[in-house]
Amino acid sequence: MEPPTRVMIGVNESSLRGYPHASISSRRAFEWTLQKIVRDNTPGFKLLLLHVQVPDQDGFNDTDSIYASPKDFKNMSNREKKRGLHLLEYFVQQCYEIGVGCEAWIRNGDPKEVICHEVQHIQPDFLVVGCRGLGPFQRVFVGTVSEFCVKHAECPVITIKRRVEETPEDPADD
Repeated sequence: MEPPTRVMIGVNESSLRGYPHASISSRRAFEWTLQKIVRDNTPGFKLLLLHVQVPDQDGFNDTDSIYASPKDFKNMSNREKKRGLHLLEYFVQQCYEIGVGCEAWIRNGDPKEVICHEVQHIQPDFLVVGCRGLGPFQRVFVGTVSEFCVKHAECPVITIKRRVEETPEDPADD
């Protein structure tokens, strides 16, 4: 029996609704993969779900809390990890319900760099990432993870744009 095709999917939280809600584009990439690639062949695929948490430059995630002991900082990082796990839980539950194998994990850092590093390390058959469909002017200021992955990931990359009707008022939001 041939081993399953391993599909890595980069997922992230919604910039509009926050944890544990998936972003529009990562939810769309996941759903598209199930509908167009996996379809009815669930034993033939294994989904590798990667969530990259981005620490703020100061490490405080824009909170206005007071940290008075080392324990306070430990609680902060545990809280962020739990939030990321709840995000992954959504995707793992969907895989479980339809019977497709999956693995899910969290890494910290710059999403574009971390995704490409994980691709190099894990060596999936291909990578699927969501795309906000930003115009050239917006890409200059916001940057795009999907564009970076297409250029630098060491495997084939499929980018999935969100539907027009799902685009928020500010297209940079997701």
